[in-house]
Amino acid sequence: MRLSRRRGAALGALCALALMVSACSNETSGNDGAAPSGPRSEPSLSFVGPGGETPTAADQISLTPEEQQKVRDGNYTAAFVWHEGSALTQAVESGVRQEFDQLGIRVLASTSAEFDAARQANNVQTVLALNPDLIVTIAVDPTAAAAAFKPAVDAGVKLVVMTTPPQNYKAGEQIVGIVTADLTAFGKANAEMLGEALGGTGKVGYVYHDADFWFTNQRDKAFKDWLGYLYPDIEIVEEAGFSDPARTEDIATAMLTRHSDLNGVYVAWATAAEGVLAATRQQGRTDVKIVTNDLEANLAADMVRGGNVVGIVANGSTRLGQNLGIVAAYGLLDKEAPAMVVGPPMAATKDNIAEAWRDDYGQEPPAEVLGN
Repeated sequence: MRLSRRRGAALGALCALALMVSACSNETSGNDGAAPSGPRSEPSLSFVGPGGETPTAADQISLTPEEQQKVRDGNYTAAFVWHEGSALTQAVESGVRQEFDQLGIRVLASTSAEFDAARQANNVQTVLALNPDLIVTIAVDPTAAAAAFKPAVDAGVKLVVMTTPPQNYKAGEQIVGIVTADLTAFGKANAEMLGEALGGTGKVGYVYHDADFWFTNQRDKAFKDWLGYLYPDIEIVEEAGFSDPARTEDIATAMLTRHSDLNGVYVAWATAAEGVLAATRQQGRTDVKIVTNDLEANLAADMVRGGNVVGIVANGSTRLGQNLGIVAAYGLLDKEAPAMVVGPPMAATKDNIAEAWRDDYGQEPPAEVLGN
């Protein structure tokens, strides 16, 4: 794998990342009044980061051969301080390690906070005792992380952030930069897959993340906007928010009961979509089509079998990790990095699931996903 940019990808083409945030608000009562699904004018594909950062496409970052050698000569070390330890996080880390291996950066530790801010703070202290030159991380809770990572900043450790930085941490100051996915492209891809599955007409439910997180909020809104623009004959008949993915089965059960003519459901991410899928199965609603974000084995297997799931937008997790590795090298070289680097997602369907799985996880899909 070469370090100068591989696969050019336009900014509007595009993790998380699956469940890449810690939710903090209560479920919202369903809005069962029929409403237009979104704007009738073409939505923008632009978005901004949590601190107003503007995106730079991943194909715009690279390292020269001389820069690569300079990093190798530095004998640098790194550590991962993750928010959780999912398959997605493992795939991202795999991509980072590929870049680090090429650059001679030695990994000292990899920790998981399991969505516990206090545990992440302890992990920071544990890792700092190893004296790494850089840390790759995603904040469990931005407010708590601001204090948790201050000792690393004070020690001059370079911080490279996936998606969610500590509160008020700025690129070029406390952090090198943010690496994430093209959020509006996620929304557009989901709208296209659901619209195509419904033949351009029907009634759908909108199950969104009801918490103040820039990543999921913009991704959800993009779906709604693009669905309304591309498919004006598809109507969102109920909107329901959640903070706890474990509650989505109850939310979907109520939604399906209220709307016997429901044709489809958008769900913010895969873990939450598991509950929606369970509700459709419980009610025997094989006709309801589901789309969501983040490639996950159970949902992918349902899709391959011709079940309720008709589309999943994958993060390109391994590629996201590779981008993190390059931005990390920028920091070690004191080379100014873009404030926010974004990569393209891939819309996964029954027809291209093997390709999407390889792109996301860097390996062949398991047999159960392929229906073997």
